[in-house]
Amino acid sequence: MGRTLESKQQIVEELKGLLAEAEMALVLDFKGLTIKEMSDLRTRLQASNGVCKVTKNTLMRRAIDGDTIWSNLDPLLTGTNAFVLVKGDIGGAVKAVQSFQKDAKKSEVKGGLFEGQLLTEADIKAIGDLPSKEVLMAQIAGAINGLATKLAVGIKEVPSGLARALQQHADSGEG
Repeated sequence: MGRTLESKQQIVEELKGLLAEAEMALVLDFKGLTIKEMSDLRTRLQASNGVCKVTKNTLMRRAIDGDTIWSNLDPLLTGTNAFVLVKGDIGGAVKAVQSFQKDAKKSEVKGGLFEGQLLTEADIKAIGDLPSKEVLMAQIAGAINGLATKLAVGIKEVPSGLARALQQHADSGEG
């Protein structure tokens, strides 16, 4: 039994709501994935505020129709698709998808969309290779801490150096 017009409209509205909050969308070919594998992917995505939706391409087309941000997704809407919509930790979500694909040995990323720009598989792989937000923050904090330490040592040296210079001058003046 097919879906009623009302249920299709509800799905389109739900997709529009998810897209309104999302920062990035990935399109996966989910052909051959079991329900258990899809549940595994959804669980992995939860940590990075990602959701995985499986819907017909026609319903996704209706959801992105007239939306300037997401309309570039249209060329990817062929075949059997699962849509990963990410809000927040984009790198974490891409890593979760890549980890899932490595473990499942199924499902290909067809492409994605970020800030209105289509992403190729290479672009998505590059995003997945970036260090996590926490690692970047630790690196920045370490760099700032190192700079602050050098600055403190330098500032401390000014009066000490001045005192030594005055002492040398005083010593040389006495002789």
